[in-house]
Order: sequence, then C-alpha cells, then structure tokens
Amino acid sequence: MGLKTKTKVAEDATPVFPSLRTIPFLRDAPPKALKAAEAEARYFGLPGGWQLFGPGDASDQIYFVLSGSLGAFRVNPNGSMELMGHIRSGEPVGEMSMIAGEPHENAVFALRDTEVIAMSRSGFMQLVRSDPAILERLTRLIMIRMRQAKKKTGRSAEPRVFGLVSTSPTIDLKQRAHALATELQGMGMRVAIVGEEAVGMPAAYFDELETRNEIVLLLSTLGDSPWFKMTQRHSDRIWLFARSNARPSIPLLPDDTSPARQFRLVDLVLLHHGGERPATSTLEWKYAAEAARVFHWNGMDEVECRGLARTMAGKSVGVVMSGGGARAYAHIGVIRALREANCPIDFVGGSSMGAIIAAAVACGWDDAEIDRRIRKAFVESNPLSDYRLPVVGLVKGNKVDARLKEHFGDLKIEDLRVPFFAVSTNLTQGAFQVHTEGMLREALRATISLPGILPPVVSSKQVLVDGAVLNNFPVDVMREMHRGRIIGVDVAVAPEGLSAEDFIDPPGFIGWTLKHGFKSAPPIANLLMRAATISMDPNKHRSLTDILVVPQMKDIELRDWKEYDEAVEAGYNDMKQALADVKGPLAQIIRGNAAVAAE
Repeated sequence: MGLKTKTKVAEDATPVFPSLRTIPFLRDAPPKALKAAEAEARYFGLPGGWQLFGPGDASDQIYFVLSGSLGAFRVNPNGSMELMGHIRSGEPVGEMSMIAGEPHENAVFALRDTEVIAMSRSGFMQLVRSDPAILERLTRLIMIRMRQAKKKTGRSAEPRVFGLVSTSPTIDLKQRAHALATELQGMGMRVAIVGEEAVGMPAAYFDELETRNEIVLLLSTLGDSPWFKMTQRHSDRIWLFARSNARPSIPLLPDDTSPARQFRLVDLVLLHHGGERPATSTLEWKYAAEAARVFHWNGMDEVECRGLARTMAGKSVGVVMSGGGARAYAHIGVIRALREANCPIDFVGGSSMGAIIAAAVACGWDDAEIDRRIRKAFVESNPLSDYRLPVVGLVKGNKVDARLKEHFGDLKIEDLRVPFFAVSTNLTQGAFQVHTEGMLREALRATISLPGILPPVVSSKQVLVDGAVLNNFPVDVMREMHRGRIIGVDVAVAPEGLSAEDFIDPPGFIGWTLKHGFKSAPPIANLLMRAATISMDPNKHRSLTDILVVPQMKDIELRDWKEYDEAVEAGYNDMKQALADVKGPLAQIIRGNAAVAAE
C-alpha cells in the first residue's frame, strides 16, 4: 500500500485558532509572545497514514501535536521502515533537526487522524527569548528521546492503544480483555477498556483516555462497521484474536488505510481450546491477517496471559544467545539460573549454536530435558564426525540432519510456545537472514552451517550458512521483535588463535587419517572455524542489552564438545551474579515492585 506524503488542512477545524497555551511546553510563555506566535503559526489536520515530513526534507519548522498521534520511522537501506517511537498529544516533533539546522533524518507519519500546529524556526525562537525555560524543557525532551532511540525501551517507543479484534462472534473478547487488564493492573498500570459505546466520539475523547491511562484496550468484532473502522484508525497496534479450530476468510481484513495496517502493526493471538485439532496451519492465519507476530493462548492459561500483558506493557523479557560452538553450552546454565529466579522469558532467539539452545527453550523443554537432549546430540558423540574429502564441506552433515530431526521433528517456528527466531547468513544476498517461520530444524541447520565445515543449506535458491558469519549476537533482531527488556549472553570470546605447529609441514589427508582415525578432526576444521568467525566484533550489539553476560571459559574452545559441565556451570554462575546485581525496571519484572522497593 502506498504511503501518503501530503499534508491536509483540517476541513473541520474550529474557526478559532487553538491557543498555544494548551501545549505544555509553551503554557508559561508571556501572553503577548504567545499571541505573536499564533499569528504566524499554521494549524492543520493530518489524516491517519499521511506523512508529515520525510528524510532529507527541510527542517525550518517545529510541530506540536494537538490531538491524535504521530510515529517517527527510520527508513532502512532496503526501503523498509522501522517504528522508533510515538509523538503524542502536547509533544513537539522535528525539534532536533530544526535546532541543528539540518535536513530531517527520519520520516514522521500520522498514526491516526491528528491535529498539528506548525511554527517557523524564527517564530519559535522568539518564544524562547520570551521564556528561556521553553528551551530547557525542549533540551530535556531531546536527551530523553536520544536515549530512547538508542535503547528503544522508553514509553514513547511503545504502543499504548491496542485494538483487540475478534475474528469470530464465539470469542469472548471481554473476558480476554479483562484477564489482560487484571495482569496489567497487577503491574501497577492504569487500564481502560472501551467498546462500541464510544463510536462517534471526538478525537479529544481518545486523547483524554490516553492521558488518564497507560494502556487503552479498544474492543471490536471484525466487520464492516463504523466502530471497527474507528478501532483500526485509533489503535497504535491491532491484536487479532482467532480460534485455531477455524479457518480464516481470504482476505481476512477489509481494505483500509489505517496506519496500523499500513505499517504492519498487527499481531495474531491464536486461541487454543483443550484437545481441539487446528483447522489449518498457523501460517495460513498469519498470512491472512498480515501479522508481524504470532502469539498462542491455550484456554485461559494465566502464565500465557501474563506474558501477553507484559508484551503490551513493554515489560516483556527477551533472551538472545550468541553462537560459539561448544562454548554455547553456557547458555544452558544461564537458562537454569533465569528459571530459578522466576525471570520470565517471553521472546528468545540466537545465532548458530545459541539458536539451538534458544529453540530448546522455545519448545518448552524443562532443564532436565534440555540437559538430556543436548548431551545426547552433542556430548556423547560428535555430530561433526562424518568427515569426507571436501567438495562443499568437510563433513557430510548427515549426522547433524539426523539429530536435528530426532530432537525437533517437524515442529514449525510459528507454532512454538515462546516466540523464537534464528539468524543465518544469506551468501546469495550478502546479508543475514532472520527465520521466524517454517520448519524449525531447517532454520537450525542453516544457522549452524559453518562455511567449509557443514554443507550450506539451499532454500528458495538462496545459499544459507552459519549466522555467526554476519550476526553472531543478534540483539538488534530481538530489539525489533519486542519493546521490552533484553538479556544477552555472548559466548563468542574465544581463547588465543590457532596452534602454528598444526600447519608446519602438515601430512596429507590419508596420512592424517592413518594416524588419528576418522573421528578426530584434522587441522583444517579449526582453520575453517576460525576463518569464518574471526571478523566477529565481540562488542557489537552489546550496548543494546539490559543485562549482558559474558561467561568466563578461558580453557574452552569452539570445538571442545566434551567440556559440557564446565561450560554450563560458568553460564549458571555468571547469570546468577548478574541477576543479583540487576536494578531498575528489569529488577521489578524479576523480583517484583515490592521486593525492589524494600531493597
């Protein structure tokens, strides 16, 4: 759907120019100065989905939102747009570029029908001269926004108005909404639930709801009704509720230019009841809804409800696990420590061997099952021992394929209990690839296919290899998946490099095999592993984490598959220490508000 790029003067604008005193930043300015500013300011309406300005546009004005909501978007090199944050009623936008005198770097769109006041740079500076406190307040806001843009954990970056839309009249949406509201209120949040009784209410009514509450839930049934259309246009994000034992109509949603649809701010909540068999695949529902994320809710399960509420509140917890060969065993100890501390894991993902452990968590395996399966698959025997004279890989990969199928079967990523992703490297396109749907074992096979060791995976004519090559610690991917807190575990810091003795007058393949047998890896294995991972930046993405754990494993190398217990213990101990030291919002999520207040 094309994006509108023009502004439009509000046809229903009030004849009297809105007073600038209604804007918190300006309310204390002298009346004479405000009157002069109003004389040169411009008042207009911006329909939902329309652009206020784009990258490269001149920045000779500052804008203030009177009602509605704007969204700031970063335009990525591939043309996709990433929502950076919301600009809500009473807030300015365009202030940084205006003060710097430089073109805008990002795009700003109306996320719903929005009323805006535009003021020239000269007019604004006249106001500042009359009341210097304006500039002080603006500077404080700029600093806050810069921190939020870096971490993406600030309130302005989170949706506050959720449109909960049922796709079937048999779904008790009120019951679901009240269950979510109860969990949100337990987190200390003010919540409003609004239904069709609000149809036809003016924009100011919804602005007031946002002012008085931290989360607003708009309830609607899918259909061609005025309230459903209003729900779409007034929601920061839409959650579609669907029964897994039903099939979606195609298309599921009617054509609409609402920003939530336009910017793919739609999620699917698939409801499961007892032992009912799904009527179709999760992907059919996801594609029909054009959903960015999929969540599963079994019955009225309180644990899953609590996780959904945390996601709404921006208090979800995502865990990212790096690759690192056998050093990735440390992730198992990390998970054990998190579970002992009752720390929720709402999203999980990783690269290379980190993705293997993350998948175990997403499957819902308990600590004992993770231990049993990883020991069997990687410790008791080496899955990389089916060596051959290399054509595309040093090993055949048959053992790896067999073990992935044994432990992960035909599970689909989109059906996992915990939202999951794995990262591989797409050599065809020269970029990393994020796997959020499809056969789990195929994504895992791609993300551990270290070039030269394992044969690459060919999928849709794309050649995929180990995720560690381009993004070994994909915290940036997790940051796009949710707006909550991130725990990152980076095990990629390896010991000193290769032993020079192995490469001085080395024997041929037959000579090596006669001396060491087929189960011992020749030096080329270490050579290829080091060559494929040497460009990894150990500090890349670390600053995006709320808790960073780098387990100390000085004597464990990438291929030390037998050093399981030592690596697990290192991860466990370091994570326990990190949790004991944590403070702030994440501490409240883990230990509860009361416990943190008492510390």
